[in-house]
Amino acid sequence: MKIETIAVRAGHSIDPGTGAVASPIHLSTTFERDVEGSYSRGFMYTRNNNPNRQALEQGISALEGGAAAAAFASGTSAAMSIFQTLAPGDHVLAHADAYYGTSRLLREIFVRWGLEADFIDMSNLAAVKKALRSKTKMAWMETPSNPLLKIVDLAAVAQIVHEAGAVCVCDNTWAPVLQRPFDLGADLVMHSTTKYFGGHCDVAGGVLITKIENDFFEQIRRVQYVGGAVPAPFDCWLILRGMRTLPWRMRAHSENAMKIASFLAQHREVERTHYPGLRSHPDYEIARKQMSMLGGMLSFEVKGGRDAAMNVAAKTKIFIRATSLGGAESLIEHRASIEGAGTTSPEGLLRLSIGLENADDLIEDLDQALGKL
Repeated sequence: MKIETIAVRAGHSIDPGTGAVASPIHLSTTFERDVEGSYSRGFMYTRNNNPNRQALEQGISALEGGAAAAAFASGTSAAMSIFQTLAPGDHVLAHADAYYGTSRLLREIFVRWGLEADFIDMSNLAAVKKALRSKTKMAWMETPSNPLLKIVDLAAVAQIVHEAGAVCVCDNTWAPVLQRPFDLGADLVMHSTTKYFGGHCDVAGGVLITKIENDFFEQIRRVQYVGGAVPAPFDCWLILRGMRTLPWRMRAHSENAMKIASFLAQHREVERTHYPGLRSHPDYEIARKQMSMLGGMLSFEVKGGRDAAMNVAAKTKIFIRATSLGGAESLIEHRASIEGAGTTSPEGLLRLSIGLENADDLIEDLDQALGKL
């Protein structure tokens, strides 16, 4: 089946009791034992498993082309569960330009706990090779990266990491459907399902998908159950519902973003535009090779630095000043002020999550905001 058909059908089935086409929501926290004490229907306690979570995990695993998946209450809790499978003294390679929440997890929690971590530019293959150690157990890739939209050559990095005997993880939050990390060598794929999977800025979640079911993924399952950072049944239902339109929404997000990036790249008040669909992007060729479309996220740097950027964000009428991404509405944010102390984001940079509005309306909105500097 093609990706659009999988998105609609995976994880969904007709309810056998009622014939309902829309899946029911199973709110029960506990399930009845058989008289001899077993659970022949497969469910014991909602922290262990739940019909809605099982459907979500099966659906996303099928869409991503994996063997199994584990759903969590947020993208951050999904990332945390991976690091919790490692042992003190293990070494992690992470992308320097990545979601700041993942960097904070490593720096503020897991380094204190005993993990060792190096943050490098993973778009630089020589830097990846140089940073590897005998204790390297995992490489954490994110592409396109947040917020500079750097592109990691997934196949090349996976080969380098595997030769060192380490596990390769790809945060694919910004490019669901558009990018197939398993086909390029990744062992695990992570999504913050809060974003494009949910698609409406009204539900939080995260998921980890594995290429093969093995002991490492069983450890993740153990963390999921013992730690208990699992999504509620209604959250699972919402995310699986959002997945049904995901391929079509990603096309619209990408088409809008390409138009807006092209406009910004030529604007007199814009110093630099970061979008891998532009031929001026240093990783344009790699992006075109490993992505079917270039996604709905972009960033640009306003001439005049922080004050000028904040001024632009304050004057948009359609773009909403808010954190997050992947919804139907377009969002704008000054990334450095969101990330706070220690940010590596340029002070003049604004990050855009391009929504599903008309692209011409969005361009007109940015043009009038930039024109009022």
